[in-house]
Amino acid sequence: MYYFLFKFRHHDVYFTNLFEQLLNHTKLKAFVMRSVEVRYHPSVRQLESMTSREGYLEELKNLLSRSYRLVRDERYKVVYRMQAELLAAIREYLDSRGFVELLPPIIGPVTDPGIRGAKQVTVDFYGSEYKVMSSAILYKQMMATTLGKIYFASPNVRLEPPETVYTGRHLVEFVQVDVEVAGADYRDAMNLAEELLCHVIKRVREERYMELELLGRELPAFSPPFKRYTHAEAVDILRNLGFKTSRSTEIPWEGEKILSGLHDEPFFIYNYPRGARGFYDREDPEKPGILRDFDMLYPEGFGEAISGAEREYTSEKVLERMRETGENPVKYKWYLEMLRDGVEPSAGFGIGVERLTRFVCGLEAVWMARPYPKLPGIYSP
Repeated sequence: MYYFLFKFRHHDVYFTNLFEQLLNHTKLKAFVMRSVEVRYHPSVRQLESMTSREGYLEELKNLLSRSYRLVRDERYKVVYRMQAELLAAIREYLDSRGFVELLPPIIGPVTDPGIRGAKQVTVDFYGSEYKVMSSAILYKQMMATTLGKIYFASPNVRLEPPETVYTGRHLVEFVQVDVEVAGADYRDAMNLAEELLCHVIKRVREERYMELELLGRELPAFSPPFKRYTHAEAVDILRNLGFKTSRSTEIPWEGEKILSGLHDEPFFIYNYPRGARGFYDREDPEKPGILRDFDMLYPEGFGEAISGAEREYTSEKVLERMRETGENPVKYKWYLEMLRDGVEPSAGFGIGVERLTRFVCGLEAVWMARPYPKLPGIYSP
């Protein structure tokens, strides 16, 4: 159960989900939403203070240019041990449910184009243009058809826009655990994602409570099901708070942060509009223009945790979507041939390891969750 705190007649009154039944009245809804208190974790507030300080960028450059000194700090030693525990907990959960861990691809003729304004890294592969993986999503479909339930601990590289250095949520080099299940739909994937996160949090609270105390992190326990909003509902919430956002695009990072700050447990946003995501996210055959996909967001202002979807699995539909988004089908020759040969319908998601570490440890920024962080526009070892 989640709660919003409203100010009404000079008293603090807690309303549960039952209050939503009253929100059909437009004026009342507007009054209530304007009165919502956004509550961020202290470390998120601290990041806001840090990034607003004059000289922040130069301080960060100087700090990260000697990241070999940072790793010796006792706080970071605790963080890295916690991260190892998180990865072990993820593997424990997936392995116990019949998933097979595979070695991830590092380079290939193409990679995930749906990376929200980031650029891909290109390398010369014996005279051919190859990409460094920004996501292993195309390869997940291949291997889910082969083995049914699979996952990678996949390193990714994305040249994020320089301004993202201020978000606390972006790295150029990061790792995500990519999960895919043949025969699953996106609701199955959402159920799996929330159960996985609950397992990880439970194990950390039980096995690493001393480390949590050292970090000053009061990590709450969660239990499924998590609250779920359609993309349209999430946009309505933001608009009623005075935050302008489109019904036809991704929710901006600052909008996700606000939504995250309205909750004290993780939640989902699902059914994004067609055009907001990559060609591989499946369009709902019963709701043209709506995708069968989702994001999970952490509470307390930490933002996006997991992104996933059902996959398009016919070459005809993928070609249509590629042309819509301006992708050159010639570059995806092997992928389209694979689809023509036939793949199983599947669904899956990716969970960023550094973002998970940041949330669990209550860190100010995601770069603190990596021993040798690479941030947009900043030189570091």
